[in-house]
Amino acid sequence: MPAAAAPAASELSRARQALDQWVRELMQWHFNPETGCPFWLDWAARAGWDPRRDVQAYDDLDRFGAFQDEWLRGGDARRWVPKGYAGRPVYVFETGGSTGVPKSRINIDDFRIDYSTFSDTLPDAHFPKGADWLEIGPSGPRRLRLAIEHLAQHRGGICYMVDLDPRWVIKLIKMGDLEMVELYKRHVIDQALTLLKAHDTIKCLFTTPKLLEALCERISLKKAGITGVFCGGTEMTPQFHRFAVEELMEGAYFAPTYGNTLMGLAGHKPPETEDDWAIIYYPPAPRAMIEVVDPDDHTRIVEYGATGRVRLTTLTKEFFMPRFLERDECERERPCAKYPWDGVRNVRPFSRFQKAVVEGVY
Repeated sequence: MPAAAAPAASELSRARQALDQWVRELMQWHFNPETGCPFWLDWAARAGWDPRRDVQAYDDLDRFGAFQDEWLRGGDARRWVPKGYAGRPVYVFETGGSTGVPKSRINIDDFRIDYSTFSDTLPDAHFPKGADWLEIGPSGPRRLRLAIEHLAQHRGGICYMVDLDPRWVIKLIKMGDLEMVELYKRHVIDQALTLLKAHDTIKCLFTTPKLLEALCERISLKKAGITGVFCGGTEMTPQFHRFAVEELMEGAYFAPTYGNTLMGLAGHKPPETEDDWAIIYYPPAPRAMIEVVDPDDHTRIVEYGATGRVRLTTLTKEFFMPRFLERDECERERPCAKYPWDGVRNVRPFSRFQKAVVEGVY
């Protein structure tokens, strides 16, 4: 069955039943005094209702209202660690930090699970098992470094790294020092070229759209031996999608991805003629769900094809985040055979925030 075909009603029903069952399991975990985290246990003590009893399906999560952005900005990260993970090593990963104090999220195994699952969506012919990877992106407080490294290792390879500091780039842009931005970008690409020339085992690449274009201005991916490109960034337009596939890839596979520290990774639907180069993503259900809501009424999901704001619900045993309003907008996409749940089309910065957000190297 082609990816664009509508899923059978039975597939939609099974996916929804699996989601509802997962939600029930998580309510028992996150709101059990023996396994839940201090934040949610304290929240429930004040709420006056018991999610273990009153949440029996995904739609019931509406009772929580909107998850507040400020809850993740600062404070003791230990309040988010479930008691069921007591004694386990804990990572703290941050969001980009382009809009003030970064949001932070604890991680134990989620980044490995997310990227192992994503690995299954990559075609082995273009992302060969055992091949090495090059990651051109931030490390520091973000999870990308560890996540891409795990992805390479999970597929039997080694990951080489080129670090960058996107917060410095954002600061330069705000100061109007575009010459220094270009110098810094060149500095990053110079390091990538050095690694590509030194290690002919590198076949797979992760980077952002802007850095991919900068790299391809300096080198042929085909001559460098790159067969697969995993590309992630805040904004990837249909125009860039077509440009990347037709001009930059030279036969390599282009895997655009929508993901972040709070959600994990949304897989892409391979482009088809009728998509007109739209970039279509589907969340990693049941571990995360994306809905497209009316910007003026966050409780109302828009019709298929309509534009709205991204509302994210993260559902893992490590991290529960219901009904969080992202700073992105997109169109609501119908389920498909491969992903029998809603997707999103052409994700981009939320238009009402554009003046306040500087994306830098993404």
